[in-house]
Amino acid sequence: MKRCILFSVLVGFLCAITASLAAGLIIIEDSSLWPGPVPPHPLPPPSPPWHWPQPHVFAPLQVDYVKANTHIIDQVAVTIVDEEFYNPNNARLEGTFVFPIPKGAQLDKFTMEIDGRQVEAELLPAGKARHIYEEIVRKLRDPALLEYANQDVFKVRIFPIEPNSKKRITLSYTQLLKSDNGLVSFLLPLSADKFSCRPIPTVSVKVDLETRRPLKTVYSPSHKIEVKRNGPNRATVGYEATDVLPEADLALYFAPERGELGLNLLTHKCAGEDGYFLLLASPGIDTKDRRIVNKDVVFALDTSGSMAGKKIEQAKKALEFCVENLNDGDRFELIRFSTDIEPLFNSLVEANAKNRTRAEEFVKDLKAIGATDIDDALKQALGLQSSKGAGDRPFRVIFLTDGRPTIGTTDEGQILTNVKDEDTGKARIFCFGIGTDVNAHLLDQITEETRGASQYVLPEEDLEFKLSAFFEKVKEPVLTNPALQFTGGLQTKQLYPSPLPDLFKGEQLVLVGRYSGHGDSAMLLEGTVNGAVRKFTYEGNFPQENSGNDFIPRLWATRRVGYLLDEIRLHGENSELRDEVTQLARKYGIVTPYTAYLIAEDESRRDVPSPLRLLQEFGKDPEARQDAARSWQTFTREQSGDAGVASAQSSLALKMADAAAPAQMLAGQAFQRRYGLAPGGPALSSTADSSQTPRVDSAQQSRFVAGRTFFRNESGWVDSIVQNFPQARHIRLQFGSREYFDFLGNHPQAASWLALGQNLQFVLDGVIYEIYE
Repeated sequence: MKRCILFSVLVGFLCAITASLAAGLIIIEDSSLWPGPVPPHPLPPPSPPWHWPQPHVFAPLQVDYVKANTHIIDQVAVTIVDEEFYNPNNARLEGTFVFPIPKGAQLDKFTMEIDGRQVEAELLPAGKARHIYEEIVRKLRDPALLEYANQDVFKVRIFPIEPNSKKRITLSYTQLLKSDNGLVSFLLPLSADKFSCRPIPTVSVKVDLETRRPLKTVYSPSHKIEVKRNGPNRATVGYEATDVLPEADLALYFAPERGELGLNLLTHKCAGEDGYFLLLASPGIDTKDRRIVNKDVVFALDTSGSMAGKKIEQAKKALEFCVENLNDGDRFELIRFSTDIEPLFNSLVEANAKNRTRAEEFVKDLKAIGATDIDDALKQALGLQSSKGAGDRPFRVIFLTDGRPTIGTTDEGQILTNVKDEDTGKARIFCFGIGTDVNAHLLDQITEETRGASQYVLPEEDLEFKLSAFFEKVKEPVLTNPALQFTGGLQTKQLYPSPLPDLFKGEQLVLVGRYSGHGDSAMLLEGTVNGAVRKFTYEGNFPQENSGNDFIPRLWATRRVGYLLDEIRLHGENSELRDEVTQLARKYGIVTPYTAYLIAEDESRRDVPSPLRLLQEFGKDPEARQDAARSWQTFTREQSGDAGVASAQSSLALKMADAAAPAQMLAGQAFQRRYGLAPGGPALSSTADSSQTPRVDSAQQSRFVAGRTFFRNESGWVDSIVQNFPQARHIRLQFGSREYFDFLGNHPQAASWLALGQNLQFVLDGVIYEIYE
């Protein structure tokens, strides 16, 4: 079917934004020793949507695994990296192992073992290392190593590397980490294994954090990490992946604080432009019990006939968990709804042992039967806000349904109007859509109106796990209804998330926004704790220019695009929203199937010359374009079913992003599931035409490198902003020429761009540089 044409052209975008890890690499000294990567037995062909890159000639080895363990005490980090290489060639090789050192790192200890034997490595300062890299580039006609041209490296000779054999390398080093206004940064230099000739089967990273003062913020802008708190002063950060290709080093920020609430600021600002900032706020887990906010919670469960079987059983177990984990000062109510509405207590009651036991017995007896009256269930839940003793207590509704409204008021607009009428302004409704036969528009608009959030539990997912994990995070609020102000001449705008969500024990707020003006500013965070207003004041500096932290604009743009897409999906499309999504997606490489379609359509409308188009393969395929147009129409119009849920999940992944690349992967995976493609692999639905799947190999790629987005087309890599300089002067530099290396020496900031390949175009200081073979 031609639908697969759309899959093959668009799903391939996901491959280019997969963040993964590695460590060092092996450079083969004499490529004449081997004829090329000839494995001992034929390797199975890769399955789409993955398309394995050809191995670089200086590293024809594959990496079997990478394991990295770091122990950080305050600002001292000890890292151990263990990785295994495999030589798939029928020839003995000689090589040099190199390990790039994080920029700015001060290493005072470095050890290395090869196959269990202690070896001594040589430290090369950046100047000497760059000349060695340049010689390799000249000899082997491959610029990929230039991204390390400005870094120190350790190197050691390795011989022999026997044919069809493994080589295990273990290294450890100690470094002093930098602290900027209390925020400590750590970078694990793990992207060098992008030169592996096959995806890495196993990647495992563990970072143990230990601080003398209570640990507040723990954040990664590069990867989706798991953080486990082990007391107020300890945390374990984990990341694991299988069958991945590397793109980025792992960046980690953490902050120990003396105060109750950790608040840390990072900025990025180019001269003459508005700046971007990222604010991290975390109460940690050392919050005293008296600071935990007492709350009112209503659990509303759909028990209509469609919930029968596994769904009702998982829901019952999840509700039992939630009731059991209520705090002693909380109050709660349970409401069962189907054709009729049945509350348990008819009021909010204390979360004491007697009421918990009664609730558990009520939940055990629930049966799935009848229709779905969503409107009346919400009315009764929201009607409890005026209960005696409510005061300023936060009021939360956990609303679970697997269907659309089928009885009572069924009109979406009227249900929303009723929610507005019943809400006193302090309720937060958290909707869980179970399965895909739900009205995603309705649930998302309910949560948007009440400053809550939606989650969707797909048929293959476990409702008990997702609801229990959610409630575990939000069961202990420490600051409700927060508001943020900035003093001085600073102007802030387009902050996300907005409005600010409540802060919870052990969790953190990641806020991004834009600013104009510069200078010192007091940041005033105000909220409510058990009816009393609490204020926190922190000093921050918003510089006039700061070229660091270039991940912040991209993270801001990712959230902004998610917000704009939700506006289009829930409230209708207009040219202003569509144009801004297109511009941001192109500039910051926010490439999902939906944004890819908008970029291609915009280029066609503006009649961009073919060599400068970013999505050439997609643009040349009329059937793919037609199918993409239908998918966009589905995104903007379908409210329910597979399409409605997939659209909601795609936007939500971008709106809630803590790291740009993983968020784009999640958004793309929602699209894949919608059309029968497995999120991490090629499994097509029975309606798809598998004969079209090889087209994935020719799908476009995008790379976000040193603050710029590059798209790959027939002529090589093209800087996304080249289209913005139609009258700019062009300078052509032949790859590997004297002028090429002179340019690198004079413009070291371009090294990461030059590392992309032998054919590329980019803008620097208003001039378009074209690198050609």
